[in-house]
Amino acid sequence: MLAAARKEMLLERLHRDGRIVAKDVAAELGLSEDSIRRDLRELDAAGLAVRVYGGALPASPAVVDYGRRAVVAPDSKARVAATAAALIGPGMTVILDGGTTTLAMVAEIPTALPCTIITHSPTIAAALLDHAADVFLIGGQLFKHSAVACGAAAVEAAQRISADLFFLGVTGVHPTAGLTTGDADEAAMKRALASRAAETYVLASEEKIGTASRYRVLSLDEIAGVVTDADPADPTLRDLAAVGVRLIAAG
Repeated sequence: MLAAARKEMLLERLHRDGRIVAKDVAAELGLSEDSIRRDLRELDAAGLAVRVYGGALPASPAVVDYGRRAVVAPDSKARVAATAAALIGPGMTVILDGGTTTLAMVAEIPTALPCTIITHSPTIAAALLDHAADVFLIGGQLFKHSAVACGAAAVEAAQRISADLFFLGVTGVHPTAGLTTGDADEAAMKRALASRAAETYVLASEEKIGTASRYRVLSLDEIAGVVTDADPADPTLRDLAAVGVRLIAAG
């Protein structure tokens, strides 16, 4: 089998099974593991897979920059945003992560709702100007890829807050890889914010389910639930439920 055909087969296997074990595919095709690992390295370099120990996982399409991310699955994000916003009650203190799904949440939060919103996203803060909510903006070095504050100063500031809920944006939700994103500093900031909230809910539009990125944010047992509009028949949702993840259907 030619290398191009092998890569196509590997991508199909990733889409179907949600992961690849290099030694199993090598045995099936009668090839060396080195050949399969080389194919996986090239797929990883092309942004089509994420290499992990022993194989690979499907790569998330949500790692593009902020501007391009706004046009990825907008209807799906709107459904997730509406369901997540309904979890916010009067008087709550809420942390909103940066990202296009949390920005969509702002439009779903009633403008007269009395609450407190903390965010490290200047975009989110600006969108809340017409809301009755008290808004606190965490400062730090601006990570332009996601339009959020990250770095040591932002993490230190996060340690001084506490909240009822944290709405977390990630680029991948996978039964074995957990919750992932594409930047190490951003992952650290998300962990810092999650540690300051009583409950963390993950916002997962359909393109993020069953995919992974390079850096782990949290394990699945550290969250209160995943808000998603993915097809209930998606086998990944079954696998997530099997490991105890609470799934909140959006839309």
